[in-house]
Amino acid sequence: MIFGAARDAFTNLFAPETRSVFWKSLGLTILVLVGLWFAIRGVFIWLALPWLDSLVPSMPEWVGWMSFILAIIAGIGLALALALLISPVTAVIAGLFLDDVAEVIEKKDYPNDPQGTAMPLAQAIPSSLKFFGIVILGNLIALMLLLVPGVNLIAFFLVNGYLLGREFFEFAAMRFRTPEDARAFRSKHGTTVFMAGLVIAAFLAIPFLNLLTPLFAASLMVHLHKSISRRDPSFTRQLGR
Repeated sequence: MIFGAARDAFTNLFAPETRSVFWKSLGLTILVLVGLWFAIRGVFIWLALPWLDSLVPSMPEWVGWMSFILAIIAGIGLALALALLISPVTAVIAGLFLDDVAEVIEKKDYPNDPQGTAMPLAQAIPSSLKFFGIVILGNLIALMLLLVPGVNLIAFFLVNGYLLGREFFEFAAMRFRTPEDARAFRSKHGTTVFMAGLVIAAFLAIPFLNLLTPLFAASLMVHLHKSISRRDPSFTRQLGR
């Protein structure tokens, strides 16, 4: 069920019906990440460079090459910081485009099913911003765990698998259910949702392709929500409310 949803989601990335959402999602993701890069770089120049310059006069001339090494380390640090932000950025952007993605997929792949209801903007924005903070905190914890031998990348996949799986699934479910019902439905099928979240985390770890994470994750969870709903009659009564 999960791999079937992932296969359909990947196919939908390049379908003619999703082309408009594809370019909007990709363009906004790149724009936000570029803006964050310049913001992080500006903060580094403002705070770190004066401190490094103050160390130079006290150093012998033969260690001047260390400034070059420090510049490389700083560049790696900036890249890691940006990589840390990709996950929460995709979550926020998904909040803007999930309904567009879901509407296209529901009409294309489930034409005989009731169509979902878009989440009100006043509800979607606070939810996305709240999740942005949660994912930032979760990834900071995962980043610290990278220093623990034997954990490393496992922490990245577990944290993002849980957080992204939970949020994207609830986004998809709330097109058909109340927020309370969506959370209860996700909790009941938590293992399945988590496993699907791991697929999203794996997609997120692929350079360049991860820029399409919002579109892929939203599509995957729409398919997964449909599949689980059909297998769980006790909750399908909520559909088409």
